[in-house]
Amino acid sequence: MPVVMRRDKELSRTLWAAWAFTATLMLVMMLILAAGCKDMTGKTAGENLDDATITASVKAKLVAEQAANLTRVDVDTNKGIVQLSGVVESAERKAQAEQLALQVEGVKSVTNNLQVQPVGGG
Repeated sequence: MPVVMRRDKELSRTLWAAWAFTATLMLVMMLILAAGCKDMTGKTAGENLDDATITASVKAKLVAEQAANLTRVDVDTNKGIVQLSGVVESAERKAQAEQLALQVEGVKSVTNNLQVQPVGGG
């Protein structure tokens, strides 16, 4: 009988060690995943989603402004800061694109890098 009890204790210790190892491994994996919630830009998934939503909303506003022909404007957003680049036909259109971008919810500021190139100009 003592041999059986010894085997049961050894089995119990083995199972406990396996459980402890598994629990530790899972904890380490959770910590790694939590630390990896930011991508290479230092933004969380939520920030990336917010920026993508802002970019899409600004583009939609620019496209909706058909009379202004703002379809050649590129939009990029990083942490709520919108960057406009591309070509517009006048200083008024440049200012208008900036004002439209500022109307979008979540926009903190606008960096307006639009270049003015009059129609027919080179």
